[in-house]
Amino acid sequence: MKELKILSNKKNEMIDITHDIKKLVDEENLTDGRVMVYVPHTTAGITINEGADPSVQRDIIDALKKLVPEMGDYHHTEGNSDAHIKASLLGSSVTVIVRNGKLILGTWQHIFFYEGDGPRNRMIYIDMIFR
Repeated sequence: MKELKILSNKKNEMIDITHDIKKLVDEENLTDGRVMVYVPHTTAGITINEGADPSVQRDIIDALKKLVPEMGDYHHTEGNSDAHIKASLLGSSVTVIVRNGKLILGTWQHIFFYEGDGPRNRMIYIDMIFR
């Protein structure tokens, strides 16, 4: 298992980690198998979506803010209930197939770390399954 440290800079942010994951796959010489990317934080998530146009990431963040406003009638008193809910909607992991040493992603797909309660220092765990 590998670890990837992330430093987020904003309260809500999508950070493209595709290159970092590919670099780890290369370092481990994973030719064929799967890579699982997992975030162990309750106010952060992992998702796969378009990486070519940064306005897509902005749209995702804006839509999440509309769906789950920062201030609401929440019972959790830390002031970050919205981030917990957004992280649950996005999920805590993704699995990507690796074939011939390449991440099998669609033409525009990238892997993103979602920060919902930043800025913070975060950790992502990467588990590789060799075939």
